Amino acid sequence: MPPPSEDAEQLFRISVIIPALNEQAAIGRCIQAARASLPDAEILVVDGASMDRTVETAHEFRAVRVIESPRGRALQMNAGASAAQGDVLLFLHADVQLPPTARSLIAKALSNPAVVGGAFRTWTVSDTPSALEPLLHLADLRSRYSSLPYGDQAIFVRAAIFRQLQGFPEQSLMEDLEFSEKLRSVGRVQILPASVRVSGRRFLAHPIRYFALLNLFPLLYRLGVSPARLAQWYGNPR
Repeated sequence: MPPPSEDAEQLFRISVIIPALNEQAAIGRCIQAARASLPDAEILVVDGASMDRTVETAHEFRAVRVIESPRGRALQMNAGASAAQGDVLLFLHADVQLPPTARSLIAKALSNPAVVGGAFRTWTVSDTPSALEPLLHLADLRSRYSSLPYGDQAIFVRAAIFRQLQGFPEQSLMEDLEFSEKLRSVGRVQILPASVRVSGRRFLAHPIRYFALLNLFPLLYRLGVSPARLAQWYGNPR
């Protein structure tokens, strides 16, 4: 299939929804990368009552909307989706940066009407030097072999489909996996051949817990362990 034309890319508008909680250190880089790769996108930062300067930092960027929501990633993403005006919704974690080619790749994927949404691969990096840095890319293997995207992969979805699926389930953990499964049930989910840049801060701070979150918890969830119980075992996942 040939690459989409410029006119085809203008047929839809993307709304970037960034749930944030105490992300002063990361939110600026996230917004800058989103604006660079999606210059015509609507950007919404959904703050869950941050105690630092997350909101003030987001307000420093022109044409970025900041809205408030009760704390909880699913709650915040759904609140952002309700306020968004785009034809395509892209959910971006505050410590994730989009690649420069995001716009054209999303346009190419959605030129196929069978594709209802998708996500990127991940490339996990350390914000500061660490002896554990060589282990970070183990987290990226999942994004290359799994057909079900997780939240750190910058999931995008046609807005009409998102509303049809009634958004993210408002649960304490695994809301991204649950939504991805619902999304796949109504159409094709495309994993794009480019990577978002993911901060390795959570892995480096708690490597054993984060490894469990990535690898063991999804299995336990599929076996029937409740999101509330998983969140209790993990501790605060945000």
